[in-house]
Amino acid sequence: MKSKWEDNRVFILVALVAALLAGITSANDADTYLLNPGDQLEISVWNEEALQKTITVLPDGMISFPLVGHLKAAGNSAAAVENTISEKLDSFIAEPEVNVTVSSTRGNVTYVVGKVLKPGPIVMVQTTNVMQALAIAGGINEFAAGNAIKIIRSSGHEPTILKVRYSDLEKGSDLSSNHRLQAGDVIVVP
Repeated sequence: MKSKWEDNRVFILVALVAALLAGITSANDADTYLLNPGDQLEISVWNEEALQKTITVLPDGMISFPLVGHLKAAGNSAAAVENTISEKLDSFIAEPEVNVTVSSTRGNVTYVVGKVLKPGPIVMVQTTNVMQALAIAGGINEFAAGNAIKIIRSSGHEPTILKVRYSDLEKGSDLSSNHRLQAGDVIVVP
């Protein structure tokens, strides 16, 4: 016969494993790449040659796929687009196996303007922060006001301004202004 302690140990172990798995799932969800206008997708439906397409996400965030029509891709993950296409194709094809692969992240762009050595767009092929973007832009020039750098982020109706203190980042004394960049961010180096 099991003691109460053994029953509790099993319950605690199951609860810990569930909590760990929930944490892993939410961490993965936070790191899931969300599509941007300009990204390129390879979409295929198993055993349906006519439904294999290379599609670019349009500036309005939409894509168009045969039998499905127009659907919003920007702001969604490839898996979400895959599910939407599968659901819409279900009335035409029995249990469609849809695969959506991101073949190019050209839409994942940030811009660096002002007193840097190489201003312009930066395609972010990985998670990129301010210091990495400034390094790609060749660094700030000698006339730049490093502690007046701003990031203009258009994440809603009103743009948000994030401040960057370059001297703190350079010294490593305070990394709080080394913001993780998002598609469409503009780094302004006065």
